[in-house]
Amino acid sequence: MLVRSLLLTAFSVILAFGQTAPQLLSIISGTTRYGETAVSPDGRYVAWTVTLRNPDNTASRNSEVFLLDLSQPGAAPHKISESRTPSAKHGIAWSPDSSQFAFLSDAADTGQLELYIAAPGRAPRRVTGLTGFLDAPAWSPDGTKIAILFTENAPRAAGPLEPASRDSGVVEEHIYEQRLTLVDPHSGKTNPITPADTYVYEFDWAPDSDRLAYTAAKGNGDNNWWVAQLYSVSAASGQVRALFKPQLQIADPRWSPDGKRIAFIGGIMSDEGSTGGDIYVVSATGAGALAHDVTPERRSSPSWIRWLPSGKILFTEAANGGTAIAELDPGTEMAETLWAGDESLNAGDGVVSTSSDGRTIASIRSSWTRAPEVWAGPVGQWAQRTHANDALKPLWGRTGNVHWSSDDFNVQGWLMYPLNYDPAKKYPLVVSVHGGPAASKKPAWPGLYDMTALSSQGYFVLFPNPRGSFGSGEAFTRSNVKDFGQGDLRDILLGVDTVLKTFPIDPDRLGITGWSYGGYMTMWAITQTHRFHAAVAGAGIANWQSYYGENLIDQWMIPYFGSTVYNNPQVYARSSPINFIRNVKTPTLILVGDSDAECPAPQSYEYWHALKTLGIKTELVVYPAEGHAIRKPEHVRDLLERTIGWFNDNLAGKTGDR
Repeated sequence: MLVRSLLLTAFSVILAFGQTAPQLLSIISGTTRYGETAVSPDGRYVAWTVTLRNPDNTASRNSEVFLLDLSQPGAAPHKISESRTPSAKHGIAWSPDSSQFAFLSDAADTGQLELYIAAPGRAPRRVTGLTGFLDAPAWSPDGTKIAILFTENAPRAAGPLEPASRDSGVVEEHIYEQRLTLVDPHSGKTNPITPADTYVYEFDWAPDSDRLAYTAAKGNGDNNWWVAQLYSVSAASGQVRALFKPQLQIADPRWSPDGKRIAFIGGIMSDEGSTGGDIYVVSATGAGALAHDVTPERRSSPSWIRWLPSGKILFTEAANGGTAIAELDPGTEMAETLWAGDESLNAGDGVVSTSSDGRTIASIRSSWTRAPEVWAGPVGQWAQRTHANDALKPLWGRTGNVHWSSDDFNVQGWLMYPLNYDPAKKYPLVVSVHGGPAASKKPAWPGLYDMTALSSQGYFVLFPNPRGSFGSGEAFTRSNVKDFGQGDLRDILLGVDTVLKTFPIDPDRLGITGWSYGGYMTMWAITQTHRFHAAVAGAGIANWQSYYGENLIDQWMIPYFGSTVYNNPQVYARSSPINFIRNVKTPTLILVGDSDAECPAPQSYEYWHALKTLGIKTELVVYPAEGHAIRKPEHVRDLLERTIGWFNDNLAGKTGDR
């Protein structure tokens, strides 16, 4: 019952993890991580970034760019270097003629990204000399300009996952606007073209290079993505035209090849960058301001789209707990699945990267059995292009796709077996609830703070995708509106019942954990049931009423609760764990970053304070200078060590012995 300071030693890790700890940590921390990949428009080249490692083998903030000529069988990747010193790089963007590509790097000034241009066989050259945050470079179709997102004099990287700035003195809301800015690739001259009072999130060039479509909102950029609208702007004059005001969230706007329509993904999305919904098409003139849903009632969640020259739309989707790639005819609304797999795909800002004709794609593929590598080639016939992780083998058990019925829904989840599973033994089970709630748990090679590690310690791990998750259609994702902690908890508990009937799991050794929305569900679950005998709540929410005034992204809450807390406090109170706190009997570890803007630390303090006052075994760990995403390697490792130790200590002794 104390707030713990941080001290991680190799000895403490071994005590928590047992004999498999050194190998497990070596596999996870020693995995080569790829940041993004990009195919050239003609399909000849693929470029990617590789995260560099610090002397202690932890991941660094720096990376390298590699280039591979796909037209040369057996060719080796070539490293593109703009500096002799390590630097942070991302944002690879090919020119339309495939002769060169742009990327962002802070080689000239640590922490200050600038735009560089490189070409096969030529050294990169620096193009800009700006002060602020740069992101998302994209060439105009005619190759004469590069558009970027630029936040002048920004004190930090954009996004609510980053540590919030500390207030002092008179508290004011400082608004730094991210503007759509055009860059001359030859002179480096820049020209901001969107209004100075508007924050731009995503954009796409029109085929004629005269206009750009973009999503934007006025005011604080971290907070207003949830109310962003669709606009177009003239590249020459800066004249803005409002195209569409959605009821919910929009993402990934893409212009059709004929320049007459714009497609985007629309739906209820709880986090910027976590995309899922239906695909909509709207007129590029804004006439009528109506958007047409071209994937109505689809039992999946499209997450990334690109128009093809044929007028069809290539898209990726979360489906049945995994990932699929499909092609859609927006006229007939007929879609054909081209590939599906129980794995995760990532290409940086998108899910895959594609050539202009859609015939060649590239992505970073990973699963629970396959460490991440870059793959490129035709859809379904892609080939592995990197091999840095070939020698790595999982140090966790196999995983099965499980389904169960809950109310009117077919709910999906993943059940990971204990390492060295013996069906004659009884095992503990930990439920790991993903964040969001609009997200999904997919198979992926684990990072350091990943409950996959529990398998190596002799646990079953259930990863449910309850209502509110992506992957089962927009109606399923919207089904927890005004219902947090109700139907979603029923889904989770019925999932536990399902696996208890089939697998040798000890019902007296059940645990639950999660981060963000998963942290909330952990805090909530143990106020509603005594089935769980240990809990670890990361960045949770104890009290929706106080949370509304504490967090810095309150706009996300209105679509889910239907109103502000000031107009309808009852709907917030109904789902607040603190109002049911006297029911808790479960030993609970609470973890949070001290500068978390999404799920502020006071929420964790409030829950911890109540538990210790009521005499419940609890511990609170606060990580200094960390936001919602814990990034410092020593803190990430500490999270894992403490989590495993807490479950080992509170789930009836050694695993597999009952």
